[in-house]
Amino acid sequence: MALTISHGVPDADADPFRERSAPAFSVRKQLLGGDFRFDSASAALLQVVDTAYAGLPAHRLPGAAPEFRIELRLLPRQASPQRAGPPPVRMQSGAGLICGVMDASNYVVLAPAQQQALVVASEDMLDQPYHLRYELVEFAVFTLATRGLGLVPLHGACVGRQGRGVLLLGASGSGKSTLALHGLLHGLDFLAEDAVFVQPETLLATGVANYLHVRADALHHVDNRVVQDWLERSPRIRRRSGVEKFEADLRQGRGHLAATPLELIGAVFVSAEAADDADALLSPIRAGDIATRLRVDQSYAATQPGWDRFEQQLVRRGVHELRRGRHARDAVAALQALLVGSR
Repeated sequence: MALTISHGVPDADADPFRERSAPAFSVRKQLLGGDFRFDSASAALLQVVDTAYAGLPAHRLPGAAPEFRIELRLLPRQASPQRAGPPPVRMQSGAGLICGVMDASNYVVLAPAQQQALVVASEDMLDQPYHLRYELVEFAVFTLATRGLGLVPLHGACVGRQGRGVLLLGASGSGKSTLALHGLLHGLDFLAEDAVFVQPETLLATGVANYLHVRADALHHVDNRVVQDWLERSPRIRRRSGVEKFEADLRQGRGHLAATPLELIGAVFVSAEAADDADALLSPIRAGDIATRLRVDQSYAATQPGWDRFEQQLVRRGVHELRRGRHARDAVAALQALLVGSR
């Protein structure tokens, strides 16, 4: 991690809001089509940033890449930290600001119009790296990129090949992450597993391909012992829902990460139901039903400015339902056929 050093001398009496206290370090990352600058007086917080984003392909979208600035501040350890984990983030907005608040020592304040954010965390949050990264740092990165670049934020996964991608949608537990894992293991380019961001005019999709989160039962379908060992050695994280998953670092060379944004050729709703015909897993969704399915599945994204254009384009390109086959590789083969057949 390369740090750019600046200097500033804090004085609590003269500068109670720390408005003139310059962060000591700065790092830059090219993410989601934007140029992100992270400033902090805490090398530990910037190490969290580097752990999250180092080694990722630098995705660029058509047009100039705007600069986003995120300042990170570290507060002293709380006297009585939450032993069961940090409290959930509560959302709030007003006066052009967006806030995500865990407690008085852990929160995010974003000013989208200024393309800036402040992330504040206490020292004990360094012991909760998953929540610190996912619920504070990534919250700032994703929200600034969405607003600043006009992207449609989707809860889903995306894999592809040769610059073309397919969006994987569906309810939690339907198998999106498992399918994305097997796509990675069988030669597809991996774009994202949990959050996909789409430019509505071009249907170019981008994401952050740093980690893959899979449940332990997903390992039963992995035939490669080396891959099984890699997953089993990965740290375990607990979602807010209580579900435990392995958090596998995708930058360890187990597959190919999408080097550039992928142009979507369509979307697939992943179903947990078994297919009636094991040799015919994909079935097209009627064009008249696609908009309703998309809006139900993506209730937040459907309220964003670029949604109508995104929806129109996706309906034209087609949406399918994918049911389960005998093995996960059968579903991957169906995706590969879809990607090839859409040319």
